[in-house]
Amino acid sequence: MGSGEPNPAGKKKKYLKAALYVGDLDPDVTEDMLYKKFRPAGPLRFTRICRDPVTRSHLGYGYVNFRFPADAEWALNTMNFDLINGKPFRLMWSQPDDRLRKSGVGNIFIKNLDKSIDNRALFYLFSAFGNILSCKVVCDDNGSKGYAYVHFDSLAAANRAIWHMNGVRLNNRQVYVGRFKFPEERAAEVRTRDRATFTNVFVKNFGDDMDDEKLKELFSEYGPTESVKVIRDASGKSKGFGFVRYETHEAAQKAVIDLHGKSIGGKILYVGRAQKKIERLAELRRRFERLRLKEKSRPPGVPIYIKNLDETIDDAKLKEEFASFGSISRAKVMMEVGQGKGFGVVCFSSFEEAAKAVDEMNGRIVGSKPLHVTLGQARRRW
Repeated sequence: MGSGEPNPAGKKKKYLKAALYVGDLDPDVTEDMLYKKFRPAGPLRFTRICRDPVTRSHLGYGYVNFRFPADAEWALNTMNFDLINGKPFRLMWSQPDDRLRKSGVGNIFIKNLDKSIDNRALFYLFSAFGNILSCKVVCDDNGSKGYAYVHFDSLAAANRAIWHMNGVRLNNRQVYVGRFKFPEERAAEVRTRDRATFTNVFVKNFGDDMDDEKLKELFSEYGPTESVKVIRDASGKSKGFGFVRYETHEAAQKAVIDLHGKSIGGKILYVGRAQKKIERLAELRRRFERLRLKEKSRPPGVPIYIKNLDETIDDAKLKEEFASFGSISRAKVMMEVGQGKGFGVVCFSSFEEAAKAVDEMNGRIVGSKPLHVTLGQARRRW
């Protein structure tokens, strides 16, 4: 692997020294095919194709673990972008500790690439500036999408690449090379910039009778519009939202201020700056992360569900009734406006404890009602 700086002994101790990641694999490639491909480079411990844990479908990447680090490095230097099953594969050091990748340090973004530049060409173009951990031209079914990522093992190498390559013409196209930014960071930049200049307005929560002309009439009071559109489904029915694009930012801003929260046809309008796609994706990521953390915070165990609870039963009483069957991580009566809804859940530490509780408590009268107790699905997180 090319490098513009010395690579002292032990530099790769932060990687699994004799293991290589193999990416962009054809879905028909097997462990045996990997073994046969890499065995000439040196003795192997194992090869592995990564698969979906549920469907067992091929994920398009795998690992080759050599017995000796020198053989792994030789394979990396000489076999990167070779063909297997007619498709070039990408090699990089396996990184069991993904903190460097997630930090973004040393990662750069390249855009406006000519479609003829592939992973191999990209690698050799940028390897002069330092040790490359990974590089990838982003592609779809039609080939290169014109942008790529290169991850160096140091910030200094990334800065050298940006300094020398930003603005350079490659195959008659001037490329942009800059620091990689996470989607949330780019979304924040777009949001800050767009707030001072936006002309596109998003409108929602209007009635089915709203059409383009009525929407234009409502919003034209604030300035000349370039386009007005009510979004409809395949049958032509309004989806209850639309967009208005003004000629000036001032008109758009005044429409947002005056019309947001206004009642039209008995419905309260939402009117705001139309978000860019990157902002919407960042918001979806934030929502997903909040849900993930909420799910993670729930205690582990096996739940049982209890119906027909007496109104006098609260969390403490529910836990007390089931405590004799084992260790309880949570007992919860579902409430609505301070009143029990008649059902709840108890989470035990093991399946055996939960099963025993179901067996002995189903049908038992607690308070004034017979309980209906069933076993929930055992999950790692509840």
